[in-house]
Amino acid sequence: MYIYNVTVNIDETAHDEWLVWIKDHIKKVLETGCFKSAKMTQVLIEEEMGGVTYSIQYRALSKEDLQSYLKNYSLKLQNKGVQKFADKMLSFKTELKIIEEFFHHKDK
Repeated sequence: MYIYNVTVNIDETAHDEWLVWIKDHIKKVLETGCFKSAKMTQVLIEEEMGGVTYSIQYRALSKEDLQSYLKNYSLKLQNKGVQKFADKMLSFKTELKIIEEFFHHKDK
């Protein structure tokens, strides 16, 4: 399994509008069929530059699915956000490979 992680810092002046936009954007990314799920989290740190930081993690079943998204869809979908929020948004992407997952199982 692979994770495509997008970390975004959004300026407070555009935050509410961006929050509506990103939820729709995540749905459009999932509609490509390249990912099985997505998780959006708020990063709980105070940034010196201000703004609110989020991490959106898209889970792909295979490296091929991730590469298909990057090759065929990412530029078009990402450009819409860049155009809309221009200087109000900073983002970076990270590709991750899940090696193993661990879960705590509490005995009853």
